[in-house]
Amino acid sequence: MDPLAPPTRHVTSTRVVAVRGSSLEFRGDRVVGEEPLEIRAAGPGQEPVAVAVTMRTPGFEDELAIGFLRTEGLIDGPEVMRTTTGDPESMNQPDDQVTVHLSRAFDASRVAERHFVATASCGICGKASLDEVAIRSDPIPDGPVVARSIVLALPDLLRAAQRAFEETGGLHAAALFSPTGELLVLREDVGRHNALDKVVGSQVLAKTMPLHGRILMVSGRVSFEIVQKAAVAGVPIICAVSAPSDLAIEAADRLGVTLVGFLRGDGFNIYAHDERIDLRDLTGLS
Repeated sequence: MDPLAPPTRHVTSTRVVAVRGSSLEFRGDRVVGEEPLEIRAAGPGQEPVAVAVTMRTPGFEDELAIGFLRTEGLIDGPEVMRTTTGDPESMNQPDDQVTVHLSRAFDASRVAERHFVATASCGICGKASLDEVAIRSDPIPDGPVVARSIVLALPDLLRAAQRAFEETGGLHAAALFSPTGELLVLREDVGRHNALDKVVGSQVLAKTMPLHGRILMVSGRVSFEIVQKAAVAGVPIICAVSAPSDLAIEAADRLGVTLVGFLRGDGFNIYAHDERIDLRDLTGLS
């Protein structure tokens, strides 16, 4: 089996009527999968607490659940012991439910306070003020400083690694790179925030948190949720092929995150904390 092949149910087949100019063709097509995932958490001896239901692309459910709990400030990470899926005797798709088991008690009251409502398109909407996110985010270090040539190379490196996107054209991607442009991990999902949660979850499991020496590259626009989740994970630099929202810019500025948008061809915009991008070749400064 190809270790880089998309997970089961990540990509599915369908039949389409393809119209191209004055021609018509009936043919098969590949489309991205989308199904609900219930995320639950439980401490020792506790009954699992339902935290959220999010629409996601199947695959890497354990990473998504752990990453969600971490970026939403409900766990610190080291207390994760294991994950389990739903009961196969009562569920047609047991991996549509993931329980994260912790070494300490899980505070269910924090879930009730946050009023989570998750969708694939917008993440966790209307649930937290910027002040509340700032409290949950530890200070991000000054570095690293990344060469302009590395920043410009990221979109092509991301696209080259998007296996499922090449099949469907319908997935967002989030990837971590080193300051020298080495691809460290990439995850795809119908929801851009889910892709990021999967990336963060993978790093919680790999015990590499916080992500102070990493660059986050995302395939679409940058929303407040993307900046929030990246900041909580300790990511100092976010790059995107599309535009940020005004609240994303405000969050990046306040949380100490370098925010790069419209990263296409030979150009990009820096919206916050430009000191981490080395522009000396353009400014004439040494």
